[in-house]
Amino acid sequence: MNIKSLGYVGIGTANPGAWRDFAVEVLGMMPARAVPGEGWGEPGQPRPDTGRPEGVAEDGSVYLKMDERQWRVAVHKSEEDGKLLYFGLELDGHLELAAAVAELRAEGIEVREGTPADALARAVTGIAYCADPSGNQLELYYGPTTDYNFASPVPDLKFVAGALGVGHFNLFVDDQEKCFDFYTRVLGFKLSDYIRFGPDAALQFLRCNSRHHSIAMVDMGAGNVLQHMLVEMRDIDDVGKTLDRAKRYGLDVVSTLGRHRNDGMLSFYMRAPGGFDVEVGCGGKLLDESWSPNEFCEGDVWGHDGLVEAVVEASETARARMQAAAS
Repeated sequence: MNIKSLGYVGIGTANPGAWRDFAVEVLGMMPARAVPGEGWGEPGQPRPDTGRPEGVAEDGSVYLKMDERQWRVAVHKSEEDGKLLYFGLELDGHLELAAAVAELRAEGIEVREGTPADALARAVTGIAYCADPSGNQLELYYGPTTDYNFASPVPDLKFVAGALGVGHFNLFVDDQEKCFDFYTRVLGFKLSDYIRFGPDAALQFLRCNSRHHSIAMVDMGAGNVLQHMLVEMRDIDDVGKTLDRAKRYGLDVVSTLGRHRNDGMLSFYMRAPGGFDVEVGCGGKLLDESWSPNEFCEGDVWGHDGLVEAVVEASETARARMQAAAS
C-alpha cells in the first residue's frame, strides 16, 4: 500500500466555535470557502448565503483551510473533548483504493467502502473506512477537492502542507506492537527513528512521504489519546508571530521555543481548546530513500522547556479519565 499523505483530520470538542476562533485568530487558518457536501452554487454566481459564519456547517461543525485544498481540519461537536475522531490517508486513485481495501480484508481487517454521499461529505472522490488496533478511525480516500484561493486571515502567513499533508500527530495508543505492525507492514509507513524510555517503551516516528513523520506513537498506559498535532509554517517569522498571538490570546504555552534533534523542527507548543496540544513549527527535515531508521538520544538541540512535563501531564490526565470511566 502506498499512502501519499496524512490528508485531513477530524477533531471532537465541546465548543467547535472556540476552536474556530483559535484556528483563525491564532493559527491563521482560513475558514473553508464552502462546507463539504453543500456544493458551490451555480457557475459564475455567488454561493448561496447560509446565514452561518464561513466554514461552519449546519450541524455546527467547523471546516478549515491550510492550503489549496477545500479543507484540512474539521472540528465537530463531541462530548469527549479533544478526541481524534478520524483522519484521512490519501491514495493516488480508484485502483489504489480498491487494492488497499483488498489488502486490508486479506489481513482480516474490517473495512467499509463508502458511498458517493460519504465521499461528498468529505469533499473527496472515493473513500473507505477502517480502524487501527488502538481504535483510531482511518479514512482511506482519493481525489480531494482543490478549490485554491487560500488566504490566511494573518497577512502573508503560509503553511507547509500540500503534498506533505496536514502535519503530524503524536498519539498515545493501546498495544503499540500491533499498531506498529499495522502502520508499517499493512499500510506501508516507514520507521524514521525512535527514542526509548526504558526496555519496554519507545516513542516511534513513522513517515509516509518525505516529511520526517506524519504519525508518532507511544503506549503510555493511558488509552487512545491525541497528545499533540503539528502545523508547520513557512519560516521562523511565521512561528514567532504565532507565538506572540498565542500569548496575546491568553493561551497556555506549555513548551518554550526550541529545536527538535530528530526532525529538526523549530517550534513551540500551546494548549488548544479541547485539551490537547498544538505544535507550531518550521524547518522540518525532509527524508529520502537513503534514510535508515535509528535510535536517537536527547529529544532537543535546545529549548522546548516544559515539553516533557506536558507529555507526562497528558498521560496522567488520560489515565485518570480511564480510571474514572471504569469505576
